[in-house]
Amino acid sequence: MVSSKLRRVTLQIGAGLLAVALASCTANPGPAPSTSAGSGTQAEPSKTFNFGTPSMPLGLDPALTNDSESYRVTRQVMEGLVGVDASTGQPTPLLATAWSQGNDGLSYDFTLRSKVTFQDGTAFDAAAVCSNFNRWFNFPATLRQQAPGIPFKSVFKSFSDEPSLSIFKNCKVVSGDHVQINLSKPFTGFLQALTLPAFAMSSPKALSDGNANVLDKKLGGQPASSYASHPVGTGPYAFSSWTADRITLTSYKGYWGDRGEIATVNFIPFDYPQARLQALLAGTIDGYDLVTAGTFDQLVRKGMQIVQRDPFSVMYLGMNESVAPLQNLGVRQAIEMAIDKDTIIHKFFIDNTSPASQFVPPKLSGFNNNAPSLGYDPGKAKELLAKSGYKGEELKFYYPLNVTRAYLPTPEKIYAEISAELTAIGLNIKPVPVNWDDGYLEKVQSPGDHALHLLGWNGAYSDPDNFVGTLFGDNNGEFGYSDPQVFSKIDRARGLPDGSDRNSQYQTINAQIAATVPAVPIAFPISALALSDRVEKYPASPVLNEVFTNVRLKS
Repeated sequence: MVSSKLRRVTLQIGAGLLAVALASCTANPGPAPSTSAGSGTQAEPSKTFNFGTPSMPLGLDPALTNDSESYRVTRQVMEGLVGVDASTGQPTPLLATAWSQGNDGLSYDFTLRSKVTFQDGTAFDAAAVCSNFNRWFNFPATLRQQAPGIPFKSVFKSFSDEPSLSIFKNCKVVSGDHVQINLSKPFTGFLQALTLPAFAMSSPKALSDGNANVLDKKLGGQPASSYASHPVGTGPYAFSSWTADRITLTSYKGYWGDRGEIATVNFIPFDYPQARLQALLAGTIDGYDLVTAGTFDQLVRKGMQIVQRDPFSVMYLGMNESVAPLQNLGVRQAIEMAIDKDTIIHKFFIDNTSPASQFVPPKLSGFNNNAPSLGYDPGKAKELLAKSGYKGEELKFYYPLNVTRAYLPTPEKIYAEISAELTAIGLNIKPVPVNWDDGYLEKVQSPGDHALHLLGWNGAYSDPDNFVGTLFGDNNGEFGYSDPQVFSKIDRARGLPDGSDRNSQYQTINAQIAATVPAVPIAFPISALALSDRVEKYPASPVLNEVFTNVRLKS
């Protein structure tokens, strides 16, 4: 814990969001956000906010990425139908002002906000909503191969070429300001899922002009379209420019809501934690994300503000069961028992980070207090490995370079620690370092020769399906994992109503995943931001829903 004698440390934790287990579907979503911009009484934004990031985005088409740095930018530019209430975690009006559920949970009717335009002047209406949903549903197979981990699949399970497997049925234009979305089976977390940045609305005209479904460019080592370098939404900031050293956004004069006081936002990347700290101290930036354990004390001594978020991510060691030695449960169990989670957390994570024995964070419903864990036992790990028949086959261990993530603060150091522990029990580890912007995510999430890899998952909405469903809901190239029983249980749990039966089902799923060790959950990390004295208010959020109209700066 931070000592009370420290001069200036702000501790802000978004506990309210995670205190809510699961938000229910409702026909009475509550009051709409302020629309004071339309009244002509709001002062014109005039300030500049410079924010330090650990890397450039992997593209700015949120429908085709799971990258948090991409979402950090697109949350400013684009909006979805449903937002997240910062204090309760409940779905809240955004581009939809009201909604109702019908047909036993298979139909959702949304009333849309009127007089909203995209930043290119295109009208936002029901046709625009259906244009976006139909685009996602009809993503071609070639595009899906280029962009593994598309969020639409993790939520809706499949696409139009396999309609019997998809829970999305269709989107219907009822009138200009009324749209209906129909599902093929109930999904309790549907409204929560719509808060994902992946389901933000893009201008249909901009998607067409930017050939959004043609990934013939490269951004951050990932295949991308022209649209992915110039997104157009309805949000408070319009995309301005993307250069080698920054991304710049400017306040959108036609924005329907509160424009705040920030006129210009600059996202400036610094690969290393120490470089971000020095930029903050020099006044080059006003704040940055992903404070590391190694820089925390330095920030405290300099009197910088530190804002901590509730843990809502999990860091794990991924294992690919398509690689022969890892098909053996004994080998996977030996790997789990070889890892000293407490030492890793103590060395590389911020205080109050807790060890993980499952993939659902403790404050979320479905967390299983009794999920099986083999614990740290290198002696027994050696015995298991010997009994497994492992013959010293080389295991390629992928890890990222030049990046910091909320779930992976110093990947090179964490790799070195885990690699040494695995080598100590007799595994033949071959290091495969990959620059984050050379397509690390694509390499470890696609079928390939990666035996082991470091990664994590930052939750984006308050439902256990966002964790276990996204990671283990079906076959994928990351884990080579195939357990039809688990897939079936996850599919059933998604449609159960909120309550004890659903919680119990997810607890059972967590236990079953833990017992078969498709990956080793290591930590539920605490993440933190550092802010200069110039910042009076920053909208910290466990799910990173941090829109900069809510930033307040001293004059």
